[in-house]
Amino acid sequence: MKKISLALLSGGMSTERDVSLNSGNQVFEALDKEKYDIRRYDPQFDLKKLVSDAPDIDAALVILHGPFGEDGTVQGLLDLLNIPYQGAGVLGSAVAMNKLIAKTLYRQAGIPTPDYLSIFTHAPVPDPDKLKDLGLPIVVKPACAGSSMGMSIISDEKDLPQAIEKGFQNDDTLILEQYIKGTELTCGVLGNQDLEALPVIEIVPGKGHDFFDYQAKYVAGETNEICPARIDEQTTRRVQELAVEAHRTLFLKGYSRTDMLLLDGELHVLETNTIPGMTATSLYPQSAAKAGYEFGVLLDKLIELAIEENKRKNLRRAR
Repeated sequence: MKKISLALLSGGMSTERDVSLNSGNQVFEALDKEKYDIRRYDPQFDLKKLVSDAPDIDAALVILHGPFGEDGTVQGLLDLLNIPYQGAGVLGSAVAMNKLIAKTLYRQAGIPTPDYLSIFTHAPVPDPDKLKDLGLPIVVKPACAGSSMGMSIISDEKDLPQAIEKGFQNDDTLILEQYIKGTELTCGVLGNQDLEALPVIEIVPGKGHDFFDYQAKYVAGETNEICPARIDEQTTRRVQELAVEAHRTLFLKGYSRTDMLLLDGELHVLETNTIPGMTATSLYPQSAAKAGYEFGVLLDKLIELAIEENKRKNLRRAR
């Protein structure tokens, strides 16, 4: 059987470059070399080569995080080159990457999400009355950054200017969000048209972490991840329903992972990730393994879904 010519994209130009390179290395190791002829590309250096090689590429795995990789930019290039790729297309990638737009769509769809307000570099001072309504503590985070980059939780209003300055180092738009101290949960979704909600994971950051920050995410032993989560069956079903609703609301395909908080029986959706971490021990692969998709099998499934979705996209092309 002829091997599938597979482009593996990792690295990129965002502040999450190192995370992406690590994920890309582990994905490469897990891929079946008998099934795939793998070509590796780092978009920071290799875009011209990717364009040149495009006619010989059957599919791509985009293992990029943050801007210029997870936000629809690379997805648009791959669409122009007619290379199938896993996950959300241009629209879904851009919408989910921008937490401000995502929260607006959550609200319109009736998906519960914490109260918030937004500020911008050209208008960096929040409305005092709206700020008072949010109360303290408050979460300050960039609208278009991942891995908790530039994020702060403040309990005293005097610390707000410093948190805003930190956030603006990562983006020109910030979200100031109501802080909810609840149980952290995350749920993956798999599929294009027929969606499967994966087992729910409970995230317990270690001591010294007020939230699931960069170090808690990527330093071994800093966080306890429990799958399936220690919640009742009814709550589990509701978490899975919300993950699927969020996936559909943000126009996603292939796979996603939605993060939530549970407090006093109420769920609050925080954000949806279109390219979840893809090391063998990352949250999404952990959950997929519980559902019967070992890491290599999961990668096979994502490539299969990519090729399937590309056929639908090609209905839009001129003949």
